[in-house]
Formats: sequence, structure tokens, C-alpha cells
Amino acid sequence: MFNSLRQVGGFLLLMTLITGILYPALVTGAAQLLFKDAANGSLVMRDGKIVGSSLIGQSFHGEGYFHPRPSAAGKDGYDGAASSGSNLGVATKSLNDTIAERAAAARHDDQPVPADLAMASASGLDPHLSPAAAAYQIDRVAQARGLPRERVEALVQANTEGRQLGFLGQPRVNVLALNLALDDIARAEAKP
Repeated sequence: MFNSLRQVGGFLLLMTLITGILYPALVTGAAQLLFKDAANGSLVMRDGKIVGSSLIGQSFHGEGYFHPRPSAAGKDGYDGAASSGSNLGVATKSLNDTIAERAAAARHDDQPVPADLAMASASGLDPHLSPAAAAYQIDRVAQARGLPRERVEALVQANTEGRQLGFLGQPRVNVLALNLALDDIARAEAKP
């Protein structure tokens, strides 16, 4: 009996060492070596302060900013601790009413509102918009910022990311990067 307990205890200690210390240290070290930015949260810094993450959506208000996808994560949206969709079915009246309200709020002309401006992502934290959703907002942002439409359109093009590895996913625009580029223009023009 004592011999069996010693074997079980030794195995427990060995597995604790492997799975609790060695493997996490190996994975963490490999992540820091190969994917340092992503492993540290892909944080975006401006003037020595963290302004967000390129991997996590956040809310932007005001006519001079591109608005992200709506979020159902948390009470006010974009809450990483409450990341989830609404879990409402497509035939649910409350979901359809919410989508209709979001589409009406985003509509600024007779053009159809792109789906990603009316429907939240599954996680509620998607940092990207489709190029169509970004293009839909160009006129509003350009007018609010007092910039030529072509300049804002060029910013959208410059911040459009292609498919990963050339064939995975869809082209997308990172809302945080785009809005920071707009703020950089405003800051540069404000300097004498």
C-alpha cells in the first residue's frame, strides 16, 4: 500500500511539474519569442499611454469618428469580461427590433446600411469593420472633420487589411487604427 501511494505521489508530482510549470513556461516563452505583440495583448500606445488593443473592439462616439460594430458584450457593450453575443434567435422580435433600431441610427441616406453596422459580432468585441461599412461612414466623418472626402477615403484604403495569408477571411478595417490615423491628422494640422 505504501509503495502504491509513493508511486501515485511521484506521478502526481511529475505531472504537476510537466503540465503546471514546464509546459506553460515553454508556451509562454515561444509566444514571447515568436508572437511578442499578440502575446502581450497587441496594445496600441499613444504618447506613452495605452489607448486600446488592435484585437479588441471599443466604442467610439461622435460624428468625427468611424463607429465600430455594435456590441452585446456587457451592459454598455465592449466589456471584455462579458464577451458574448445576445444568444437571441433570428426569429426573435427583440433581436429584429434591435437590428432595425441600429440600422435606422446608422442610416444617413437612402443607401442600405451594411450588415456589420446593424448586427453585433458573436463575441461583441470585434475590432474590425468591413470595407463597405467603413466606406458607408466616409462622408459623415469627412464632413465632421472638415476634411476632403478623398483624404478620408485614402485613410480607409490605407487601413484596410487584406485576407490573412492571402486566402483566409475577408478584407477588413481596424476601427481603432483608422480613428487614431484621423486623430493624427487633426493633431498635425493643429500644430503651427
